[in-house]
Amino acid sequence: MDAGTIAVFIPVIALSIPIVAIWTKHRKDMMQMQINTTAEKAAQYAANNKELEDRVRVLERIVTDRGYDVATQIEALRDQRKVEEQLDDRREPSRN
Repeated sequence: MDAGTIAVFIPVIALSIPIVAIWTKHRKDMMQMQINTTAEKAAQYAANNKELEDRVRVLERIVTDRGYDVATQIEALRDQRKVEEQLDDRREPSRN
């Protein structure tokens, strides 16, 4: 390399240093914002997960505490539906 080429590279390198520094700071700031966003989402998911767990506990308690009653009520509704269907079947022939 001759002296002219070196003379050109020195200012180019000198001007490149602040550009690289600005770019590095920008990347660092962007990563920090991404970390903050990820932490906020994780907190939201944790809160939502806690709410869902509480709801499942309530449902489990309802089913286990009143499990027999629920089964009895379901069977009663099935029996009621059968009775209504039989009544409807009896009424239809008389209409014709």
